[in-house]
Amino acid sequence: MENLTLDQIINAVNGEIVVHGQKSSFNKISTDTRKIEEGSIFIALKGENFNGNEFACKAVEKGAALCIVDEIVEKDTEKYGKSSILLVRDTKQALLDLAEFYKGTLKNIKIVGITGSTGKTSTKDITFSVLQSKFKVFKTSGNFNNEIGLPLMIFQLDNTYDVAVLEMGMSNLNEIHRMAKVAKPDIAIITNIGISHIENLKTRENILKAKLEITDFFDKNNVLIVNSDNDLLSTISSSKYKIVKTSISGNGEFNAVNLSLKENSSSFNLSINNQVQKTRFNISIPGKHNVENSLLAIACGKEMGISYDEMSNGLKKIEMTSMRLDVIKKEKFTIVDDSYNASPDSMKAAIEVVKNIPGRRKIAVFGTMRELGEEAFNAHEDVGEYAALNGIDLLITVGEFNEAYGRGFNSKDTHKEFLTTEEATKYIENVVSEGDVVLVKASRLMKFENIVKRLKEI
Repeated sequence: MENLTLDQIINAVNGEIVVHGQKSSFNKISTDTRKIEEGSIFIALKGENFNGNEFACKAVEKGAALCIVDEIVEKDTEKYGKSSILLVRDTKQALLDLAEFYKGTLKNIKIVGITGSTGKTSTKDITFSVLQSKFKVFKTSGNFNNEIGLPLMIFQLDNTYDVAVLEMGMSNLNEIHRMAKVAKPDIAIITNIGISHIENLKTRENILKAKLEITDFFDKNNVLIVNSDNDLLSTISSSKYKIVKTSISGNGEFNAVNLSLKENSSSFNLSINNQVQKTRFNISIPGKHNVENSLLAIACGKEMGISYDEMSNGLKKIEMTSMRLDVIKKEKFTIVDDSYNASPDSMKAAIEVVKNIPGRRKIAVFGTMRELGEEAFNAHEDVGEYAALNGIDLLITVGEFNEAYGRGFNSKDTHKEFLTTEEATKYIENVVSEGDVVLVKASRLMKFENIVKRLKEI
C-alpha cells in the first residue's frame, strides 16, 4: 500500500476526528485486531455476532495509529494514547470509500474484474498465469471477493504492479455495483450465469443483471469478455462498450478447436474467424470447463497485447487455488477433491472430469448445494440424473436433498444416503477399493474436506 495522509483519509471517508494522534501518514490497513501492524489503520467493522468498535482500544494496544469507527464505545480519550480516532457514519461504507480513493491514486495499473455463477476462482488463476507472461500481476487471495474482501485486496496494490485480477462475488443486486465503483475494472470477464444465489434473486435474468453490474462504470474504452456457450451470455449486446465472446462450440470470436481432454490436463487450438492459429495451448488442469475458462483468459490477454506464444508459456505455469478439482493419486484409488464449493454447473463439470479419469468404478460423494431457494429440489434431482447418464457407478449423498438426488439417479442399489458426513465417511472407507475414482463435492459449509482427509489416510 502506498502512503495516504490523514487529511486524505478524512476527506475520502467524510469522517470527523474525535481524537487527534501523532501519526499523519499511513501505508497499512486492517479490519482484524489479530493482524494489526505497528502504525497501521484499523477499521472497526460490525457483523452479526461482533462489533469491531468494541476492539478499538485493543487495536491501539496492538499498534494501530488510526482507528476508523462508527460508534465511540470508550469515552475516555486517554485510553487511545497517541492514536487518532476517526468517526464515520458507517465503517463498511468507509472501507469502500477509502479503497475507491486509494485505487484512484494508482494511475497506471489495469484492473481485470472477474465474476460469474461458477468458475470465478479458476478463471482468476488462469488469467493471472496468462497475464503474468508479460506483466507484473496481482490477484485476489483466496475468497476475498466480497464488499469487505475486495477493498482489502485493493489496499495490497501499489504502483509496482501492471495489472490486478480481482474476483467479484455476490449474493444479491447492487453488491457488484458497489465493488465495481471501487475497482473500476478496465476489462471484465463473466464466466457463466447459472442458478447460484437464485434463492435471493429469484430468476436467472436477475442473476445476469447482478453480474452485469461489473460494467456499470464502462465506456467505449472498456471490454467485457463472456462465455457465449452460456445461453444468457450469448444474447447480450452493448453500444456502450466492446464485447468479446468465447466458445468451445464455435459460437464466439475466440473458439477452441481440436480439443484433447485428458485425466490431468487439456489442450486445444484457437480459431478466430475460422482461421486456426498455430499455437497449441496446453493446460495442466482437467475438464472442458477449464478450457472455457482458459478461452476467457486468452481473450483478455489478447486485449492486453500479449502474443499467443507468450500466453501459451504462461498457461504452463498455472497455480490453482487449493480444494478445486485436485486429483490425488493414491496407491490403490484416486480422489478428486472438489470440496470447496458446489453449484449445479460445477457439479456437472466435476462429473465431466471424472469421466476422463481411467478407473474401475466412478464414485461420487455429493452433499447439499446451497442458496438455490425454490429450485433446490429440482437442481439436486437434475445433478443426480446427470451423474447417472455420465458414468457414475455409485452415488453417495449426504444431507437434506438425498431424496432429490435419488430420484434423479434412479437406482436404489447404487445410491446410498446418509444424514451426516461421519456416517458417509465410514461407509466409503468400507466400500472403496482398488481402481476406484472417488469424487468429493458439496457446498463449503458441509466440510467435505474432512472426507477427503480421511480418504487420504486409508
